This record gives sequence, C-alpha cells and structure tokens, in this order.
Amino acid sequence: MTVTQRRGRRIMMTPEERDGYLAGRRTCRVATVGADGRPHVSALWFVWDGTALWLYSLVRSRRWAQTLRDPRVAVIVDDGDDYGELRGVEFGGAVEVVGEAPRTGEPCPALAAPERMFTAKYFGLDAMPHDGRHGWLRLVPETETSWDFRKLPRD
Repeated sequence: MTVTQRRGRRIMMTPEERDGYLAGRRTCRVATVGADGRPHVSALWFVWDGTALWLYSLVRSRRWAQTLRDPRVAVIVDDGDDYGELRGVEFGGAVEVVGEAPRTGEPCPALAAPERMFTAKYFGLDAMPHDGRHGWLRLVPETETSWDFRKLPRD
C-alpha cells in the first residue's frame, strides 16, 4: 500500500492510531464509479482487519452493480465537529467479491475473521446472521491518506 500524504505528515495517523480509530468507527462512505463516469457515494458498515477493509453491501444496490462493472473505489471514514477535532482515513483501490453473493452462510474460510469481527461490532452476537441479501467486498488498499488535526499545535 502506498501512503499518499503529500503534506501534513505531522497530522498523519500511525498504523496503530489508524487501526484503533477504524475499530471505533461504525460507518464509512464508499465512492463508486457509474457507467457514465459519475461518482456515487453511499454509507456502509465495515470492519478493518489491519490489512483489508471489509464492506458488507446489499447485492441489489447501485453500489454493488457499479463495483462489479468497475471495482475502483474510494472509501473515507472521518469524524470531528470543530476544525481541531477533524480526523479520518481515506483508502483507494479495487474491491473484490469474497464468498457467495448474496451471502447465505456457506463455509468460506476467508470470511471467518471478518464475519466474527463484524458480528461483534454491530450486533453483539457470536454468529453472523446471514439474510441472503448482502455480500462481502474486500478492499486491500492501494493508497491511504490519514489525518488527525488534534495533533496540530494549539494557539
């Protein structure tokens, strides 16, 4: 993965800060590319395993259809109200479908860890509730940019 910080290295998150931040956030925004070249942005739940961002998406959605046609995405997770509180992570790259789509719970070793993490994070359960409407997209980031304005010097 390429870290694409052109400026502001002092506000860049360390890998440990990034991992902790992503573990504590619940919603990301995913930008996909339409057939006409226009971007489409939608909110989605996710988990981060330290290497890949796992996106749990409805398979009958515009987002899903667009990623099947063109897997390039940009994903942002951010928060903060005041300028000095702004922080976030942006990833870019190509997603791939993992497991059956829609997901019904067929054994898939690649999904064991993400589904365990997702279930604990969002449902507080031990087993993934498969609804036959969602599927998994995995993004192994090609680019990463992060910021934490709390690191800026205060006046």
